[in-house]
Amino acid sequence: MTVRRCLPWPHPVLRTPAAEVPAITDEIRAIWADMIDTMDAMPGYGLAAVQIGLPLRLAVVDCSESRGQAVRMANPEILHASVQLREHEEASPNLPGVSAVIQRPRAVTVRFLNAEGVMEERDFVGLWATSVQHQIDHLAGKMYFDHLSPLKRKMLISRAQKLGKRA
Repeated sequence: MTVRRCLPWPHPVLRTPAAEVPAITDEIRAIWADMIDTMDAMPGYGLAAVQIGLPLRLAVVDCSESRGQAVRMANPEILHASVQLREHEEASPNLPGVSAVIQRPRAVTVRFLNAEGVMEERDFVGLWATSVQHQIDHLAGKMYFDHLSPLKRKMLISRAQKLGKRA
């Protein structure tokens, strides 16, 4: 088990769009395994490779109750998003100690290369959809707090910085 360190905000990799993954290799599968170990150790519902300093379009998501159901995605893209929104409190290990309620589409259809290297389309609903969208944002160089108003974003980052100084 390899738990990797998450980059602290505002590391530049967190704001840089990640590179496409040309093929699924044993190296990519090993990265996914480390990402799952890291996600489970947080504990969290998902992780994007950029969060651990790898600028690749890789993400893992596991919102199952029992865990062990992680979906491994390379180059994920949203094909369709529902009009109906869902609110959920989101956070990130890159900016620990703070969270915010974010509205996102309740359901999404996502296309991605799976662990076998096959292009797959899958529907995600509820928490799964929220987590997938959160990870895809990371791969585009966005953070969850970018969905907040400028004032709320500034307050959240300021609060996180104050918490970081106390640690």
